[in-house]
Amino acid sequence: MSNITSYPKDKINILFLENISDKAVQLFRQNGYTNVEKLAGALSESELIEKIKDVHLLGIRSKTNITPAVLEAANKLQAIGCFCIGVNQVNLKAATRNGVTVFNAPYSNTRSVAELVVGAAIMLIRKILDKNNAAHKGIWQKEAKGSFELRGKTIGLVGYGNIGSQVSVLSEAFGMKVRYYDLESKLPLGNAASYDSLEELVSKSDIISLHVPETNKTKNLINEELLAQFKKGSILINYARGEVVDIDALAKYLQNGHLSGAAVDVFPWEPEKNGDTFSSPLQGLSNVLLTPHIGGSTEEAQVNIGEDVSSKLFNFLESGITNGSHTVPGIALPPIEGTHRILHIHKNVPGVLSSINTLMSNNHINISAQYLKTNEEIGYVVLDVDSEISDIALDLLKDVKETIKVRALY
Repeated sequence: MSNITSYPKDKINILFLENISDKAVQLFRQNGYTNVEKLAGALSESELIEKIKDVHLLGIRSKTNITPAVLEAANKLQAIGCFCIGVNQVNLKAATRNGVTVFNAPYSNTRSVAELVVGAAIMLIRKILDKNNAAHKGIWQKEAKGSFELRGKTIGLVGYGNIGSQVSVLSEAFGMKVRYYDLESKLPLGNAASYDSLEELVSKSDIISLHVPETNKTKNLINEELLAQFKKGSILINYARGEVVDIDALAKYLQNGHLSGAAVDVFPWEPEKNGDTFSSPLQGLSNVLLTPHIGGSTEEAQVNIGEDVSSKLFNFLESGITNGSHTVPGIALPPIEGTHRILHIHKNVPGVLSSINTLMSNNHINISAQYLKTNEEIGYVVLDVDSEISDIALDLLKDVKETIKVRALY
């Protein structure tokens, strides 16, 4: 039943931006969605406003900003798939108001990032960058001075979520002491232990790795005042978000020798596409490893992300399942034989469900199954009604006050 939708699959317009994995395109076409357009780069707001008018499903990564203006122009948009970890590039409040379901893949590239963090730590603590540069210049620099092992060192993790805990496991396997700081209470893995304050963590750690989201509270979390409290000769690794670190202050503490090195993969400002000019105060510093936001960019991670987000989108398009959504409340109602399913998204005000049920009752429409879930702004109702009268039910639901979107699923 889940493969039959009331709206023909070949009429559903799908737009993938930012060179989303071919695995996702393949999965959609295998499932009957033939009208898939894939573009290599991101689009500006004005370009997207023009392009999105007839799009039912949009797939993006981290460079495409979904603004309220874009969402207002997206008159047919049902869902956005963020083929990445974060959703901060989407205005979630506007998406919620417009009844657009937003999914992402919060766990699919955790291993890729965690491995690169440990690899960067090895490169920096062994002074590999200096030796590599010297070798390329024809200079033989075989010495042990200033090079250390990871074993026995303390790594401090700022944030102990999906990626931070993975780094914890890998670091302990190298013989490191793992300490972490998180605003929420987290169960430690292995022999990891938490500190009560960020200041204590950075003052006692040889390597500090950041694993926090981009919020108002985390902007410039690593600032000049905090950098002054870092352990002398420590290393900072940022594979989290660019706004978390004051880059100018970091450059200063690297240049004056207070920090012995840094690995930075994310920046407050990043180019829109490959080949664009990139500029940072950290450029030219021999003890800094710079990478172009590739923490989760492995072949394995992109395949995993493609499969994860595609699966969530299929479940929504074909069954109305919204588990994992950041906007529409999560519902998972199994299909019922002999019924048609209707999805109703409305403003979350008192009396909407009562209005729906009264309309159905007054018109002698039997509801075989019904589920309602709300968040602060909207409510999401899934109804399974007798197939013979589903068209009547659909028309009635469109007239319910406070309705945002109604869709006959099958």
